[in-house]
Amino acid sequence: MRKLKHLATLSLFLVCLFRGGPANGKVYIDIDSPAFQKLPIAIADFKPLRFAHGKSDLSGWFADALSRDLLLTGYFNVIDRRAFLEDPGQAGITEEVTRFEDWSSIGAEYLVKGGYQMDDRELVAELRLFDVTKGALVVGKKYIGKPDDGSRIVRQFANEILLALTGEAGVFDTRIAFVKKGPSASELYTINFDGSDLRRITHYNSLTLSPRWSPDGRRLAFTSFKDGNPDIYLQDLEGGKSEKLVSYPGLNLPGSWSRDGAKLLVTLSREGSPGIYEMNVGTRMLQRLTRESTINVSPVRSPDEKSIAFVSNRNGSPQIYIMDAEGGNVRRLTMEGNYNTSPAWSPKGKKIAYEGSVNGQFQIFVIDEEGGLPIQMTFERGDHESPSWSPDGRYLVYSVRGGGRNRIEIINAGGRNSRVLQEGSDACQSPFWSPRLR
Repeated sequence: MRKLKHLATLSLFLVCLFRGGPANGKVYIDIDSPAFQKLPIAIADFKPLRFAHGKSDLSGWFADALSRDLLLTGYFNVIDRRAFLEDPGQAGITEEVTRFEDWSSIGAEYLVKGGYQMDDRELVAELRLFDVTKGALVVGKKYIGKPDDGSRIVRQFANEILLALTGEAGVFDTRIAFVKKGPSASELYTINFDGSDLRRITHYNSLTLSPRWSPDGRRLAFTSFKDGNPDIYLQDLEGGKSEKLVSYPGLNLPGSWSRDGAKLLVTLSREGSPGIYEMNVGTRMLQRLTRESTINVSPVRSPDEKSIAFVSNRNGSPQIYIMDAEGGNVRRLTMEGNYNTSPAWSPKGKKIAYEGSVNGQFQIFVIDEEGGLPIQMTFERGDHESPSWSPDGRYLVYSVRGGGRNRIEIINAGGRNSRVLQEGSDACQSPFWSPRLR
């Protein structure tokens, strides 16, 4: 993937101040707290640092694009630019020439200013986040890219804003893989977190399902019927090469990868009822983890890789269970509801999302890994299925079908700010969130 060069515009003093993070006294905002209120932020029109040759004025475009991205996070209240008091014709983009009282009087706690210059070969953008109350620079970056890199620059700085304020970068450098199902076939697609850059990955003209990102984000494992049997394939997203990974007679479905990308949990029916195995991707060697004659599917590793959550009907109805990494010490996790499936372990640990049946429709729930009462996350009509966590554990993506609507939605981990990522007449199914992509 194309890289952007980025250079810090901070003074040496500020670089040293923030380099140590919390150990140096930095206090981050807890956006996961139930008491969290959206942060009021003002984003001023960008200043042309010199004549933008051969291109229309980008001053408002930068501000609009960054506003859209920050609103997508669900953590910011972007102040209407019509309320701004500072004279844009006289204003600069540095701390020394910014009248912070003009921004605090309209309720802004944070302020973004920036400037850009561009010619036919290069786009240079400087972006700065200020703490209005303190009248101080929080973070500043300078990016150098190609003329069409504006959106990438904005997404990167949105990540930097979240990193500076919360201690963890945003997820604008991630993608969601999903299945788009037509009348006679289904294919894999990927899309950015902000809903841009939809890409078709497979052209098999066959039933394709269950995409699973590798931990480096360079490959997708999935199941396809392209050769008649539901086999597992591995797609190289950079080189485009595809290979058949597992092709035993019967069902073959991918589960989650190990952190080093060397092993893949799989569901196979090669010995009768579907069971869970761990496969060495390089050697194709298998280790069977479940041996019951019941159905055992949908394995997902815990972040520390010491446990595996999975679905089994060993006690009658489909429920979620947890076993250790070698297949022992099995315990039932879900006790509420008569049909629970599709577990997804939060990358932060402690929480497992899943889909459960409520009054004949599926909704998304979250439960503690130790058990207890689940928390219902979705309530609208339709089947809400296949939850997957963002790599920072702050969002869930899932599919919704019913009432003639088929879509992929994203919701904050606290159950707020749901938004549609992709929608169409074709069914959108099985979303799965990538790691951060570099």
